[in-house]
Amino acid sequence: MRALPRLLINTRDIELWPADLLRATGSHDARALARGGWVLRSKQDGRYLAVAMDDGLAPLLPRWTAGLDADSALQALATAPALRGARLPRARALPVHGLEARLAGLGLDAGDYAARTGLALVPEPAWLAWAGRDRYARPLWLDRDAALAWHRMQAAAQDDGVMLEAISGYRSHAYQLGIFARKRARGLEVDDILAVNAAPGFSEHHSGQALDIGTPGEAPAEESFEHTAAFAWLQAHAATHGFAMSYPRDNPHGIVYEPWHWRYTAPGA
Repeated sequence: MRALPRLLINTRDIELWPADLLRATGSHDARALARGGWVLRSKQDGRYLAVAMDDGLAPLLPRWTAGLDADSALQALATAPALRGARLPRARALPVHGLEARLAGLGLDAGDYAARTGLALVPEPAWLAWAGRDRYARPLWLDRDAALAWHRMQAAAQDDGVMLEAISGYRSHAYQLGIFARKRARGLEVDDILAVNAAPGFSEHHSGQALDIGTPGEAPAEESFEHTAAFAWLQAHAATHGFAMSYPRDNPHGIVYEPWHWRYTAPGA
């Protein structure tokens, strides 16, 4: 099979992943992934649904389309060959579907939250670029320009003797909803969760332009990151590469201070 572009193709309920970036969960999956090109993966629970092979689509689960918008995924699969080349077009934004109702089910009024925080709903992009791997060896997906800028910034820091690590990049609405739901199930109040997590649908991570950044030997996503050489380097040089810290102390959104969270805007912004 022809080598696939290093992209995550995004649809409402299903993601398309290059098979060689995924780990098999059993011998059946392993054989399919070894032959496959694109893997159709559920955004809700991460299950592998089907594999696109040279001779057609091979389901990995019975009735794999049940309850999912499979048509959008199959349409994306048909147009995937066009997403090749050194200069890909900017990804379009996917429509936000059913999110406000799901938030209401978790006890959060999306309109009230937006008014209180000044945060806007963040749509997911239709595709994301491969940006290497994060600290935990997981695939790191980012907006096309953010991925290029991250590589340049990481290399520049290394030239100065500073190691920058990606802790996390793109997160889907479904992923963020899962975090929120699990915390609610543990008995946390909505306001307590929102002090440390943006509401699902409002996180900058949904855009593929935000990165949580760390450095070796430092715990991830801790305020103590501000005392590291990596943070000092970011303060001095991140803007040159188009990155800005999103949540400084006393930010107007009510989000706790996050010295590790940086968003790509544009060089010099």
